[in-house]
Amino acid sequence: MTGRPVLILGARSDIAMATARRFAQAGHPLQLAARDPAALRSEAERLAAETGVTVTCHAYDALATEALEPFIDSLPDLPEVAVCAVGTMNDQATNRADLAAATRDIRSNFEGPALTLGVVANRFEARGSGTLVGISSVAGDRGRASNYVYGAAKAGFTAFLSGLRNRLAGKGVHVVTVKPGFVATKMTEGMDLPARLTAAPGQVADAIFAAVETRRNVVYTKPVWRWIMALIRALPEAVFKKTDL
Repeated sequence: MTGRPVLILGARSDIAMATARRFAQAGHPLQLAARDPAALRSEAERLAAETGVTVTCHAYDALATEALEPFIDSLPDLPEVAVCAVGTMNDQATNRADLAAATRDIRSNFEGPALTLGVVANRFEARGSGTLVGISSVAGDRGRASNYVYGAAKAGFTAFLSGLRNRLAGKGVHVVTVKPGFVATKMTEGMDLPARLTAAPGQVADAIFAAVETRRNVVYTKPVWRWIMALIRALPEAVFKKTDL
């Protein structure tokens, strides 16, 4: 796959930039996409200088659904890998009190990413090759009182990726679902995160790169999250209602 372009959607996030760097180091040209592409240019120039790959910047808004197909068709080349790192995360109290904030969280974590990858999937299927990577969340494994709006959106995205993977099986296109768990980023700054359960952006990037290379289906960045969430899912509802998760 060396030399084939990689599209990073929502490229301004810490995870997205770490992922871009990991693919660039392996020799992949990059297409960085975000609402404000000008904000990406300095990092794009740095990556190009350090790795010798071509890095281009593109205007992309996941919530402008009418522009998704023109956006994909405007890229200099159809990528071989598309990584969707689009997402927002309000606290649950904000989402409960502010319908506009809740709407943004739901659309940014489900509607926009799903529809974008759906468009890319159609292009990949027509070509007969490609890998789609969606960054979802362990929060989507079961609705919890502490973040059920965000979690519901991620649950929807996880289900979408699963269905897309099933649809594209045998057609040369693979779909990877990534569930990072806690990650130390600007989005989680100020939160009291347990060190043993918290990944660095670079660890998520390494997991994504490895999953693309080995065609993994579902990846928990720290494997312990698979067992934690299995336990949480297994709790009977009567017991689960008594927790403060």
